[in-house]
Amino acid sequence: MKNLPLLLCCLSGLLVSCAGLGVSAEESYSLGMAYYELGRYEEAEKWLNRAKSRDRTKSASEYNLGRIAFERGRFGEAAELFENILKKDPYNVMALKAAAYSRIKTGDLEKAEALYSRVLDLVPQDADEGYNYALVLYALGKYEKAEEVLGGRRFALVENGDSLLLYARSQAAQHKIEAIDSFDKWLKTNSDPKVSFEYAGLLEKLEHYARAIDQYRQIINVLPPENEDPKIQDVRFAAARLLLTADSENPEGLEELNAARAAGFSGAAALEELLADERVNTAGREAIRKILGELSSDKAADEPESE
Repeated sequence: MKNLPLLLCCLSGLLVSCAGLGVSAEESYSLGMAYYELGRYEEAEKWLNRAKSRDRTKSASEYNLGRIAFERGRFGEAAELFENILKKDPYNVMALKAAAYSRIKTGDLEKAEALYSRVLDLVPQDADEGYNYALVLYALGKYEKAEEVLGGRRFALVENGDSLLLYARSQAAQHKIEAIDSFDKWLKTNSDPKVSFEYAGLLEKLEHYARAIDQYRQIINVLPPENEDPKIQDVRFAAARLLLTADSENPEGLEELNAARAAGFSGAAALEELLADERVNTAGREAIRKILGELSSDKAADEPESE
């Protein structure tokens, strides 16, 4: 820590001045913050709790006690401390931000949503809090509102890849054609096979079949065999599914289906769903039934024999 000698010197002086019985709220607060900067949270809490009992240092002490509780993973306690400040000072932006983020950590997304809404009423152009608010809205399934919040901060969509990706996903969740352009913009400056796979699935759903199969093929060409999300067999099956339904006479559909199986694909439910699709031709159905039969045999072989 860069200022460790100075902090230790200040701490030593404060301890000497507090050695008597009369310890002021300001001295207790200063001691608490000195211990906080040193990462000695137990001592910091002790002195900040003393300072909290005095009106002059109450809010500042509660805020920093909330920070300590958050740092130590006590998110519910942290949220309550920040919210106590808001009861007296409802326009305290720092406390609002801290309370909202703490509520994300506790999983109380409705409370987090309400708090972030208040934050943006006070600082409407805050891009970071706009992103957090949209993230909560997205998690709550409020995709249109999430898109609206992010769309109101266009500069952040250009500068912040996370905001642009969340914007694209919010549009995709509403089946909006604009999501294609948003994903495309993100992928021009970012690389993530999980997002590329997500984008390919969106193109398929929106019936942009040629672009979707090109995207699947690009992923297959660069994806390491050991990749976990997505797995190569899942990408190959997605490509096979698209070809077997949208271009059933193309022999590449069967090739991709067999490649998916060879790579370890074993999604019986997905295969059953594909088998039920009327667009799949006779050859495709036979290939699917063959794989389902293999999976059934494998499952029977793995089951212990009954006595």
